[in-house]
Parts: sequence; C-alpha cells; structure tokens
Amino acid sequence: MRMNKLTPNMMVNDVRESVDFYTNILGFTLDMVVPENSRTVEDEMEDGMNYAYAMVSRDEVYIMLMKKDAFEEDLPMLKGSTIGASVSFYCDVDDIQEMYNSLKDKVDIAIDLHTTWYGMREFYIKDPNGYILGFAERE
Repeated sequence: MRMNKLTPNMMVNDVRESVDFYTNILGFTLDMVVPENSRTVEDEMEDGMNYAYAMVSRDEVYIMLMKKDAFEEDLPMLKGSTIGASVSFYCDVDDIQEMYNSLKDKVDIAIDLHTTWYGMREFYIKDPNGYILGFAERE
C-alpha cells in the first residue's frame, strides 16, 4: 500500500485573510475556494464574499484552509478545538537565505534563521492563525 500525498487541513478564523497570507506573502497559488453556505467550487475570490474553504499550493506543497464552523461541522470530534496546533509544518526549500530575506520584514518570525546541530539551516514563522511553519535547507 502506498501513500501519495499529505495535505494539512487547517482550521482558520477567516479564509480570505489566510488565503491572502499564503498567496501574497508566501507565494502560494489559490487552487479553489468555496463560498460560505454554498456547494460550489470557484477558482478565484470575489470582493465582499465570505468563504468556508480554500486550497492553496506552491510547487509540491498543498494546504487546505477551512473556516472554524465548517471545520467543526465536517469533523465534529474537533468541535471547540483551539485554532493553531501543537504541530509545526516543516518544508524543505531551495535557497533558504533568499526565502528568509523575502519574508523577514513581512511575517512574525518565531525562530530566526540558524544552523542546527543536524546540519540544516532553518527558520520558523507564524501564520495569521498561529500555525508554525518551518523552512529548511541542508547546509
């Protein structure tokens, strides 16, 4: 049996705000979005619309963003959960210095760029919902 892909589904307060962060700050592309109280899938956001779900991607990284109430409806066992997580999302990148330089003045840096004892150059940021995103490159 083979596993093909792992795509985190993150509970968020505001889908539009989260999409803006991932697309405008981190360079992701909006793949799809679902308006609140709708069962239609759209490929772009419209002004004045509220959204329940979106998927963004960059290269081989995919992230689902789901508004808290829709998330709890789909996964009732998580009802009342706090947004954010006791997990970090760790992404291997090319040219860690360039990525760091492009983000350092735009995001909340949780852990500054450093070299680890296990030979990785890495740094961590927080997204608007408190999720921790790590970026790393083997030195």
